[in-house]
Amino acid sequence: MSSHLKSYTILVNNNGMGSAENPLQIKLAQNYFKLLYENVQLPENICFYADGVKLTITGSPLIDVLQKIEQEGVKLMICKTCLDYYKIADKVAVGNIAGMTDIIVSQQQAEKVITI
Repeated sequence: MSSHLKSYTILVNNNGMGSAENPLQIKLAQNYFKLLYENVQLPENICFYADGVKLTITGSPLIDVLQKIEQEGVKLMICKTCLDYYKIADKVAVGNIAGMTDIIVSQQQAEKVITI
């Protein structure tokens, strides 16, 4: 683990953040990940599942910041079952396709799990 990565995992299960209208959800998620990137204590893992996988595909306004976070050594895991369900696996632009077992292991090994 890189010294600037901390033993916590973020779970993203929404196409944005919160339960407002989608444009506000996206704006909140953009701000969250921008500020997270600027933080010196990045998580080890960010796991995307359910609607959250849509944030990792071509055309997502979060691709640039997620790529920066990934370049810092954070593992971005995208749920294969969810991608297959939405038929968007071929559009993944950042991160790695992972199974639910990988997400479970990430949660079990983390000192803290944060769901946004």
